[in-house]
Amino acid sequence: MNAAPADQIRLLDVQALDVRLQQLAHKRRSLPEHAEIESLTKDLTQLRDLLVAAQTEESDCGREQTKAEQDVDQVRQRAARDQQRLDSGAVSSPKDLENLQREIVSLAKRQGDLEEIVLEVMERRESAQERVSELTERVSAVQAKTDDATARRDAAQGELDAEAASVTKERELIAGSVPADLLKLYDRLREKQGGIGAARLHQRRCEGCRLELDVTEVNEIRASAPDKVVRCENCSRILVRTSESGL
Repeated sequence: MNAAPADQIRLLDVQALDVRLQQLAHKRRSLPEHAEIESLTKDLTQLRDLLVAAQTEESDCGREQTKAEQDVDQVRQRAARDQQRLDSGAVSSPKDLENLQREIVSLAKRQGDLEEIVLEVMERRESAQERVSELTERVSAVQAKTDDATARRDAAQGELDAEAASVTKERELIAGSVPADLLKLYDRLREKQGGIGAARLHQRRCEGCRLELDVTEVNEIRASAPDKVVRCENCSRILVRTSESGL
């Protein structure tokens, strides 16, 4: 393949822009905010799970408290009715009177037991409410950190994307002036060779594989026509000759 020396030189410009695009893409993937957001999101998920559990416990305690308070109220009302019957003298039979007094005592004990249950449930509910409040604050704090990291990531990505768009436009402009067959060969080699399809021959060394050419290779290249597209024997990349090639 033949191509004017100036076109081959322009290929180095295309290569430099492709390298810059690779660097920008790598930088975009490697932004520290990615790991920060991932860690914060994991923490946020765990905290939200704990918050849901605490809210569920508080809700369960609320229902349990309501039920216990209703039980106390029922016992209290029954005891009040019995006491009213006792005080009114409506019960004349000694046996019925004894049974009524026994029931009033039993109801008093039952009421006391139920009130203890209410207090115990209220303490558990208060503890759950404190836990809900604490976890709500922690969720809000971590969410704020996540939002801040996300904003920083988006801003950094925006800058990188803007530069990548500018470099891509410049690359298209320069690549458009390179012969199609030469550009096709370059693109094919770049894909196979880790992003480097063309390299400068500098002081008899290929800047693609960093190896120095042997004497035979140097003599062959020196004897080649200026417009001949030469390749590195070691890495197969296009070797672009310049005044600093050492030929």
